[in-house]
Amino acid sequence: MRIAITGSSGFVGEALVQSLRVDGHDIVRLQRGSGGGPGTARWDPATGALDQQALGRLDAVVHLAGENVAGGRWNATRKRAIADSRGPATTALCRALAALPQRPAVLVSASATGIYGDRGDELLDEDSPAGSGFLADVARAWEAGTEPLRASGTRVVNLRIGMVLDPSGGALRRMLLPFRLGIGGRLGAGRQWMSWITRDDLVAAIRFALRRAELRGPVAAVSPNPVTNREFTAALGRALRRPTILPAPAFALKLVFGEMASALLLASQRVQPRRLLAAGFAFTAPTLDQALAALRRG
Repeated sequence: MRIAITGSSGFVGEALVQSLRVDGHDIVRLQRGSGGGPGTARWDPATGALDQQALGRLDAVVHLAGENVAGGRWNATRKRAIADSRGPATTALCRALAALPQRPAVLVSASATGIYGDRGDELLDEDSPAGSGFLADVARAWEAGTEPLRASGTRVVNLRIGMVLDPSGGALRRMLLPFRLGIGGRLGAGRQWMSWITRDDLVAAIRFALRRAELRGPVAAVSPNPVTNREFTAALGRALRRPTILPAPAFALKLVFGEMASALLLASQRVQPRRLLAAGFAFTAPTLDQALAALRRG
């Protein structure tokens, strides 16, 4: 297939590009600005403008671009950048794709489990209603942004992605140093649920969604075995053979990170990937111990 990808240089995007190219797919990296070269096409997230000549005929699009929600303490400017890089940018992109002479057959667009808000012990899946809060509002707009392309007849999959685990980057990489030093611990009371997926399984889930015609609309991209933060902390300590006896109190997290602490570190989302499982997707690391096995070998 000929597949255009936004966010192709990111933590997930780079791994996806490598995986697809190994199997012979033709990849077009959608990049901002005027730079680029072979295998790239210009894209303006503000207007959705696309370099149609460089794009050529597309079979599929994977949309992963978005401002890093954990890139710094939230303020009005950061929150506006996070929101604008998702809802409005996705709407602009999908309008431009819908206007192509030949539309792609499928769009796999990132979303997030943050759409559910803070839900305690409630078991959630794709049919559960959205929650409240900044991240839930952002994710709702993010998914709604794909509507122009869906309305044009393209199959659209909104992947609700949980915390992506890989020691090379993302949240896990940031955790490794304090945990290796023996100063890691639970966040707050540790009762909040964490819905997670390994990067390898996420790449496989994106590829699965590209080819499975029965998948459309919201699809949870998370392991079938969510864990509480207390369980996650214990598992990471076991993998690294380090104690985990220094919890970070909720009030201290809120003091340091502000609103971001409540939304990212202390919020609880216990999500099941019912649609992926029903379609026959097989996780290579369905349990957290399997996901952290490479750390034990290291």
